[in-house]
Amino acid sequence: MGSDFVIVSTTIGSTEDAGRLGRALVEMRLAACVHMMPVASVYRWKGDIKTAEEYRILAKTRADLADSLVEFIKENHPYEVPEIIVTPILSGHKSYLHWLTEETGQNPATD
Repeated sequence: MGSDFVIVSTTIGSTEDAGRLGRALVEMRLAACVHMMPVASVYRWKGDIKTAEEYRILAKTRADLADSLVEFIKENHPYEVPEIIVTPILSGHKSYLHWLTEETGQNPATD
């Protein structure tokens, strides 16, 4: 089953980096909305178990923008190997999904 909409998630190390990345995604219309929330992470990195305070970023967008959004995150993320996961939105409130479509449309300043 295909999906017209996705959530792209990543984590990042500071509230400042999360804010910059989230704002850029919305300004570029790659995402209609970005949630940023603190999380505690435990993970294995280069043979050691690490813990870190990070910020989870959830960017809601159209599925056809997912590849561009992922590339933007990879190019602008400070981590060597950032977590980037794309999850389909199988269903949702029709008015919200309509708004999401409108907010990820062409930038009116460049039309």
